[in-house]
Amino acid sequence: MSTATYTVAGMTCGHCVSSVTEEVEQIAGVTGVDVDLATGKVTVTSDAPLDVVQVKGAVEEAGYELKA
Repeated sequence: MSTATYTVAGMTCGHCVSSVTEEVEQIAGVTGVDVDLATGKVTVTSDAPLDVVQVKGAVEEAGYELKA
């Protein structure tokens, strides 16, 4: 089990949270996604450590930006 936290820019509402959650959940091995709208933090739990490129792609697909 692996957990990583990322910062996502541009989220302003519940729909933003849903969009990011849905896209990140589609990454193979992801078992949980927790998005904190107030801080922009996205905590992802997965079977194994994820490639940040995959997470970045999912966040961008949802229309937002993954911060370094």
